Amino acid sequence: MKLLFIASSLDLRQPFSATPAWWQLLKGLYEIGVDVLATTYQGPAIESLWWRALPNPVRAQGDAFKAVRDLIKRGGKEKQVETSRSGETRTDRLQREIAQRVVMPRWRAFMDRTFKAHPDIDAVIFLTIPLNHVVGLAAHVQGKFGKPVLYYDGDVPASLPQFAGFASGFKMYFGADVSEYAGFISNSYGGAQMLRELGARQAHVLYYGADADVFSPVDVPKTIDVFFYGHTREYRESWIDAMLMNASRAMPEARFAVRGRSLGSLGRAQMLPYLSFSKLREYACRAKINLCITRKAHASVFASSSSRPFELASLGACIVANPYLGIETWFEPEREIILLENAEEAVERYRWLLTNDSVRQAIGAAARQRVLAEHTFRHRAQDLVQIVRQHI
Repeated sequence: MKLLFIASSLDLRQPFSATPAWWQLLKGLYEIGVDVLATTYQGPAIESLWWRALPNPVRAQGDAFKAVRDLIKRGGKEKQVETSRSGETRTDRLQREIAQRVVMPRWRAFMDRTFKAHPDIDAVIFLTIPLNHVVGLAAHVQGKFGKPVLYYDGDVPASLPQFAGFASGFKMYFGADVSEYAGFISNSYGGAQMLRELGARQAHVLYYGADADVFSPVDVPKTIDVFFYGHTREYRESWIDAMLMNASRAMPEARFAVRGRSLGSLGRAQMLPYLSFSKLREYACRAKINLCITRKAHASVFASSSSRPFELASLGACIVANPYLGIETWFEPEREIILLENAEEAVERYRWLLTNDSVRQAIGAAARQRVLAEHTFRHRAQDLVQIVRQHI
């Protein structure tokens, strides 16, 4: 099977949270024998050992869009822009209109060149690129070349119109035509039905996972008691306050540490330097307890996967999580992950775990075994191949 991917980004230096997952998914496809071609919507199309990179045909335009958005955000002007009845701002609307005029012709030309050079491509998959910037592109490919185009939205349900979306991202469903795609792929079981209600012809589910070789435990001293890695407070403010700020103040004997940005007040928790993406493995393995604080949109819609539980589990971490609807789809509470029932319970569970080394180690070991058995990106790659086969 030969697949063409257009990813939101493949540059790990950029703040796109799904980029590490795209690396792992494409690597998993290579490992099961899929021939992978990949390019990007934003930034360079980076060559790797696992896929052949094709030049980003809109890199200059994408960099310009990003520069404008960053300028607006730094100036705090986005909130002042009048919104339409749909909730789309004038800035959002202007961006997608410009994209349709400027970006779309380049993408059509790219697809024409690529299919001429690679007529054996079986399917095209968009990985969470701005959906309303490329209206008509899927129809162009399917009509001209007869190959299915699938859209994988890895931000469901937060990306959907009934949720507010992320302040840092595009409101990409406004002005989009979901029916032009052969099928949608969702990281959320509950969100798949929402996509059908939006008009998707078919909606499949493909959860996140972890590359068990990349996220493998390292033997380092346990110098951190409680650790959290994540960016922004959006949709999880109360749980960040409860599990980090309040808990760290209530436990002066424990060392709390955080790696992230825009998280607000963190009490006594120490902010660790970023250094590199690869350093996160060491940070997590240095911690006796790793926190998984999931945003409300994901935590409240059944089985809405995010990367963090799988990454931490693959590292053999003892995970403590806020309430997360459907977490039992992937991990068994109390055996493979500790799930808080309320905010007041955090300090009690931390203290109990910190005094029971064998319990923490057993939870971490069970979680890693569950990943190895069911949740690696090779498993996800095999699932994706089965989805594609339904459309070719």
